[in-house]
Amino acid sequence: MHFFTGFRNIFTALVFTVAAFLLVLSPQKAAAQGRAKVVQLTGIVTAGDSLYGLVGASVYVPKAGRGTTTNQYGYFSLAVLAGDSVVFSSVGFKSQFIKIPRTFRGDSYSVIIEMKEDQTALPEVRIFPYSTEELFKRAFLSLKLPDEDQKAVAKNLNEAIIERMMLDAPASPGVNFRERMRLQDANIERRYMAPTIPLTAWYDLIQAIKRGDLKNQKTDK
Repeated sequence: MHFFTGFRNIFTALVFTVAAFLLVLSPQKAAAQGRAKVVQLTGIVTAGDSLYGLVGASVYVPKAGRGTTTNQYGYFSLAVLAGDSVVFSSVGFKSQFIKIPRTFRGDSYSVIIEMKEDQTALPEVRIFPYSTEELFKRAFLSLKLPDEDQKAVAKNLNEAIIERMMLDAPASPGVNFRERMRLQDANIERRYMAPTIPLTAWYDLIQAIKRGDLKNQKTDK
């Protein structure tokens, strides 16, 4: 009888010990199962369908409140958790996002993000100092310049001043080139070409020979 009582006490103590151990282990196991895996997200963000990397693009995890930016080659690297959503944004491009699979068990996850241009056409805005165009025309037509400005304009339009300015102003490159070529042609003609005799002079010379004027001049001598 005492044997069975002692065995029952030992069995009861063993059951309580195993139960206490399971109670202590279960929260740790549950926490380990609920903790998401850390994944190193790497990739390249490109401008459209080109191979050029997008510099300074934002890589952001809204749930965690942290992120990074791409380098001069469009490359980025960011530690995320399995199941996180990652947003990619840049000025002039539409935002893109990806989601890391919750069941992903790898250590790294690589992507290539092609950003699409966000073409936004803004309406034309015209700014006038007057409320209507008609008021602006009236103000412009009734504008009167100060007397000092009118005197300066009249002085600048003086014929003598304009003529002196024209004489003092240097010749343009085109004028210099034409004058240089004219002088060069005149020099070549003077050195290598016979002087040009007018046609009328030839006619008078022929008529004088026919009349014998040259013979008469020799006879007189």
